[in-house]
Amino acid sequence: MFKHRYRLIVALLLFFAGMLNYLDRAALSVMAPLVKSDLHINDAQLGFLFSCFFIGYCAFCFIGGWGADKFGPRKVYAWAASVWSVFCGATALVTGFWQLLVVRILFGIGEGPMGTTTNKSIANWFPKKEVGRAVGFTNAGQPLGAAIAAPIVGLVGLAFGWRIAFIVIALLGIIWVMAWMLLFRDKPEMHPRVSSEEANYIQSQRTANPQTSDSPSSSLTLWQVIFSPSVLGVAAAFFCFNYIQYFFLSWLPSYLTDFQHLDIKSMSIIGILPWLGATIGFIAGGSVCDFLYHKTGNFLLSRKLVIFFGLAIAGIGVFAAAYTQSLAGAVSCITLATVFAYMTPQACWSLLQDIVPSDRIGTTGGFVHLLANLAGIMSPAITGLLIQYGGGYHSAFILASVLSLIGIVALLALVKQQKNQLSLSS
Repeated sequence: MFKHRYRLIVALLLFFAGMLNYLDRAALSVMAPLVKSDLHINDAQLGFLFSCFFIGYCAFCFIGGWGADKFGPRKVYAWAASVWSVFCGATALVTGFWQLLVVRILFGIGEGPMGTTTNKSIANWFPKKEVGRAVGFTNAGQPLGAAIAAPIVGLVGLAFGWRIAFIVIALLGIIWVMAWMLLFRDKPEMHPRVSSEEANYIQSQRTANPQTSDSPSSSLTLWQVIFSPSVLGVAAAFFCFNYIQYFFLSWLPSYLTDFQHLDIKSMSIIGILPWLGATIGFIAGGSVCDFLYHKTGNFLLSRKLVIFFGLAIAGIGVFAAAYTQSLAGAVSCITLATVFAYMTPQACWSLLQDIVPSDRIGTTGGFVHLLANLAGIMSPAITGLLIQYGGGYHSAFILASVLSLIGIVALLALVKQQKNQLSLSS
């Protein structure tokens, strides 16, 4: 089955990496009611705990991307997944707020390289016409991980205590690292189980080429590439998506328990729905990107359309949730928002593969991911402050919806055809 399609195994490895990454990341959100009670933490402190994760995360988005270019994604991913698994497990050992804050920063350092290293792996292993589906499928593991976090972490935590839940998911990460080192190589031509036909096919149709008329050449400096308006426009759109994502990832369980008055068991079940919607959005977004590219022949336009409509409908859904009091109505609006919001990140990632030279994908992707994940520092902390001292969840939902509009404006204003971009960035 995989004789001429070994890249499907690579896609599955990346899919499960994303699932474990977000399972680990969402665990604290799911266990928040128990952790708050046990460690005597308030909502404002919890918001800072969610945000401090991104201090280490953002820095290592860029460092991890640089490392993927220099050392290859195999070594970088193995290191990153090992670190995040160890410190996820170390969460079970904390006894207070400050210890948990330090562990969350170190945990974020491990998770930082994940997105850019995934993108580098896809760039090495998939032909251009499969990029959208590959990014969509592999990244679909992320919201699916958040979805299963609610029942797995929630029910394990109720049965055995919240500390045991963190240990269990840490062990799953170590198992994945062993599979990654056994089954993955940096490029298909380096893998003994990849047929020469598949290796030659992928090599002839790599997603980004260093010298093309419509993409920046390697003669441009790194700073000219990463600070070009198109790259900054992608980063801005990605940032606005991430603000919505981390708003839900950090605070949705607390919203369901505190505002909608669900118990942890009910929250663990109902909380799955938005993340199942996000999984559908990831897969559908990649397929729609490739479909539009096939119909229009315009790679950039196909990605911009998906980002535009994804952020627009997501913003409407988030705004509607702010004015919906019923549980069914709120969960429906949030699920609609996640379906369309999660159509956008794979369009951003694959867009970078078209406008950035192949030898700069890791580093540029890391820079974009760094800027985009500043939202991870801002969104949970701002939301916690609004809940504790401001207008509550109502104002938090409205702010998240406004950010989607800002992302659309940045996309339309900055992301242009690359041949025009070169004259602006040179």
